[in-house]
Amino acid sequence: MRTYTHQVTLGPSRVRKRFIKWQDGEADREWKCLTLLDEQAPGLAPRPLERTMENGAPVIVMERIPGTPLGNVPLTDAQNSELGASLRRLYDVPLEAILQSGLEERRLGPNSLEGYVRQALMLETSLSSCLDPGLVGEAVRRSQCFLGKASGHSHVSLPVLGIADLNPANVLWNGMTCRLVDFEDGGRTRPEFELADHVEHIAVRPRCVYDANLLCRAVGLTETEQQNFSAYRKVWAMFWLHALLPGHGAYLRNPRGTTEAQAHYVLDLLARDSEQA
Repeated sequence: MRTYTHQVTLGPSRVRKRFIKWQDGEADREWKCLTLLDEQAPGLAPRPLERTMENGAPVIVMERIPGTPLGNVPLTDAQNSELGASLRRLYDVPLEAILQSGLEERRLGPNSLEGYVRQALMLETSLSSCLDPGLVGEAVRRSQCFLGKASGHSHVSLPVLGIADLNPANVLWNGMTCRLVDFEDGGRTRPEFELADHVEHIAVRPRCVYDANLLCRAVGLTETEQQNFSAYRKVWAMFWLHALLPGHGAYLRNPRGTTEAQAHYVLDLLARDSEQA
């Protein structure tokens, strides 16, 4: 799980982002993404202004763009459609330009997520502090079994640029359109993988913030991509189950019972998967 990675200072026209952690290349990824978008999709994300160091820590200064961060309430149909349109602009950045930028696969991308979650759920974790250790343990065991049998999505092509973290706070709404901020985990990916990540985010799914059907329609997923989207959603749900286990930051940040609710959700997904098999 990610921990606090940066400090943000807001000015009248500029935003200063000082990284607290950068060993995973966060600052480099963000600078490359913002530079690429400034060239290929201007106005979609902040314009990069300066890159420097402060006491050994990387600092990125970027344009401050207008808009109010989305909250943890369901988006209107118009907001879902406009967010989908903004994501489509992101995914339409030419692959040649992405390759020339030097950007590699996003953090926990299509070629690494499943293996990461499989290994993470194999680690022994005490569930004694959970409200219902039996329920959570069953969800973990069923997830381990599912991931052990999964065919996987390893070595898939990565044709588009993605933001990775679409927490509603990273979407700015100005009443007409959506703009995107926080690309420190961004990089090469697939549209259906990104959308699965976005709609399963723990700040989004329980509150039904994003409408998955409207987003998929606005982005224009193909029939094959829609099938992959459903498969990726299961793995992201299991990612959040692991993130909400005792000892992890998400467990401490979320209300008691969130882990059990996620366990119920994962078990329901797996039950539906068994019925369709």
